Amino acid sequence: MLSRATIRARTTASACLLCQWRSFSVSYQRLADKTPSPQTTKPTTPASTPASVPDAASKDAAPAATASPIEALRESGPLANAPRAYGKALDTFTPTHLSRPIGMHNPPNPGENTGIDTRTLQQKRDDFVNYDKHLKKREMLKSKISRPYFRDWRNMQFHKGKTFLAPPRLFKADLSLYFPNLHGRTLAKDDAAKVADITPLLEGHCSVVTVFSSMWAENQIRTFVSPEANPALQSVLKQSGGRAQLVQVNIEEDAMKAWLVRLFMGSLRKKVDKDDWKRYFLVTKGITDEIQESIGLLNSKVGYTYLVDHNCRIRWAASGDAEGDEKEGLVKGVQRILDEMTKEGVGKNYVRKTAAVPELKAGEAVAAQ
Repeated sequence: MLSRATIRARTTASACLLCQWRSFSVSYQRLADKTPSPQTTKPTTPASTPASVPDAASKDAAPAATASPIEALRESGPLANAPRAYGKALDTFTPTHLSRPIGMHNPPNPGENTGIDTRTLQQKRDDFVNYDKHLKKREMLKSKISRPYFRDWRNMQFHKGKTFLAPPRLFKADLSLYFPNLHGRTLAKDDAAKVADITPLLEGHCSVVTVFSSMWAENQIRTFVSPEANPALQSVLKQSGGRAQLVQVNIEEDAMKAWLVRLFMGSLRKKVDKDDWKRYFLVTKGITDEIQESIGLLNSKVGYTYLVDHNCRIRWAASGDAEGDEKEGLVKGVQRILDEMTKEGVGKNYVRKTAAVPELKAGEAVAAQ
């Protein structure tokens, strides 16, 4: 017969072994099972009052309200089907005429899109500890890192990179959108014009703005504006008496390439007339995704040509090499805007109208005049 002391010793030894087994195992049996939580019975809906089901319109309106302006442009903009440096790669693509105006909805102002951080130390500290802004910056970095490096070169196989065809006529002035303000360094040697904004230069003038970022793109815009390819345009610019001008924008976001361009500024001054030094811009910062989607800068290896009126509105645009009657359309567009300036009495003391353009619907097309 076992004594009480023997039973107590064996119980203590078994308890110690159980504790050791628990400490070395992660799948031991729990000492007490949890009691199941009582299930609450949901009240049944009467047959006479069925639950309301949202219709298709409300389902479509919910994601549209949360979509960002950039996503809205990519999905329903005039260039929604054009190839881009990101997103799904296209196997075939045929450029079409612009059916709606492109540009920014708000008028440009000097000092915008400079790429210069003007925040104070307190503002930088507040942004650093703001988790929501960290998430937005994380998404922006993820979108940039995920972009294929050679996608722009691959998209050059589609009609030499031509993104869209120029509209046959000018867009209506009251429905046209704005060209954004760009900030950069010019070829001028004086300090006042060496670093300037493009908006004061466009105000009160009929401007042919060319945007490029490589030698290939520069050769493409020459098919529109060079004296050899389009002598009629040069004749109209000279006969305008300074009311029409040619503005060149060289975008170099890479720091090393921008440094090389600045190093050879002297050779660029030899190729450009001295009177046009203040009309040649080297832009290194401030080109956001919204600007690229708004004005159609979808391929960094392609040159783009814009016709901007005296109110900084984009009335006509083209991409890539000049094809068909695009050169003649550009010349007629310049003459048309000059006639409008004459009727409105635009002079040296012209004040730009700053009315914002309402956003058009996705399926609404704007007739050109």
